[in-house]
Amino acid sequence: MDIKDKRVVVTGAASGIGKALANAFCDAGVKSVVSVDMNLEGAEETAKETGGIAVQANVGKEEDIIKVIEKANDLSGGIDIFCSNAGIGGVHGFLEVQTEDWQNIWEVNVMSHIYAARNVLPQMLDRGEGYIMSTASAAGLLTQIGSAGYTVTKAAAVSFAEWIKITYGSKGIGVSCLCPQAVRTAMTAGGPGVAGVDGMIEPEVAAEDVLDAITKDRFLVTPHPEVLEYINRKGADRDRWISGMQRLQERYEDWMPEKID
Repeated sequence: MDIKDKRVVVTGAASGIGKALANAFCDAGVKSVVSVDMNLEGAEETAKETGGIAVQANVGKEEDIIKVIEKANDLSGGIDIFCSNAGIGGVHGFLEVQTEDWQNIWEVNVMSHIYAARNVLPQMLDRGEGYIMSTASAAGLLTQIGSAGYTVTKAAAVSFAEWIKITYGSKGIGVSCLCPQAVRTAMTAGGPGVAGVDGMIEPEVAAEDVLDAITKDRFLVTPHPEVLEYINRKGADRDRWISGMQRLQERYEDWMPEKID
């Protein structure tokens, strides 16, 4: 898709990857950027930088997603690119994670993508063109040591994005799924942990890769190139891969919030 003059929505736009995406789209000459976040002050700062508008929303609530789409339609008459970027780390570990913690991370990391697609796809299908970008994680392709909730929800996010691409790709809908390892954001402010095994990148690097993927209609966005090699190893021999991940877990048990005996 040619990005120039497109109408864009970015969730999680107050900081990190979302803010970098909003600014990258602005620099690429889009028509409008709607910056969405629960942190309205941060979203307004991003909107000021990009000349767009800010909308406060909890992306884990469908009524808030509908409000975002309505405001974006009011602003520019439609949405060409919807970046479902917002996500949370949730509660780490497994045995100590409560049901309400699972529900919370599921709503933000999975249902937000479902709500966005369900409510923005109809207008895109009517036009015969549109693009959905979902931010997942390398954890969704591999595994996140020490965090069951993050691993499971990010894997679901990748799977849903893939399903959308398979189902609607021939109908003019582009789909990309961002799967980085450690990115310098609020989520990694306390350190990258095991996700930083291949280094931490800046949000602008991830944003640049996303725009390139949208331009080329490339599904998987992996700013850390090592991730592609890990995927190949995992697919070639799952048991060997699991054994390697068990060794990695042993290395990081001092960092992990829950120790498995």
